[in-house]
Amino acid sequence: MNALKSIAVFCGSSVGNDAKIIAQSKALGTLLAQEKIAVVYGGAKIGIMGNVADAALAHKGKVIGVIPEFLKLKEVVHLGLQELITTDTMHQRKMKLQELSDGFITLPGGFGTFEELFEVITWAQLGLHQKPVGVLNSNGFYDDLIAMLKTMVTKGLLKKDNLEMLIIDTQVESLLEKMRNFTPKALPKWCKV
Repeated sequence: MNALKSIAVFCGSSVGNDAKIIAQSKALGTLLAQEKIAVVYGGAKIGIMGNVADAALAHKGKVIGVIPEFLKLKEVVHLGLQELITTDTMHQRKMKLQELSDGFITLPGGFGTFEELFEVITWAQLGLHQKPVGVLNSNGFYDDLIAMLKTMVTKGLLKKDNLEMLIIDTQVESLLEKMRNFTPKALPKWCKV
């Protein structure tokens, strides 16, 4: 059983137009607060990101924001957080999110969200961390991506074991439960001596 004291949440800075996705983002923030799991996220007050943070805060949860200086200056920063860490670059932000978290959950989002997801799952594949990486497939948002990942396995470009490192669920509660029960895979052969 993994002791998840903090989870980095990757998600959109836009709110989008899907009511089910919006509702699940709030449900995730609420559940993490109720479970006493700190939310570590990109520090914005807008979009899906803001929904997760606001829901956690409304339920007395701990929320830590990590935001680069240039985004802070654009007035997207959430000023109601218990802790706000400012970095110089996006790369430093991602490193700090990884450092502060015991696991990762990806909600719907755009290019930045995908980039964060693929970076942490690649790090897991390379043995750089052994933290659970979850995807909340809200209202089928990630169906096409999941199909593409399976195609990568079929075409021999992604090992099935590596795909299975990704924890995917459509419900907030069951995703969190799967992450708690996650067992890291043995290090890939290219990382062994």
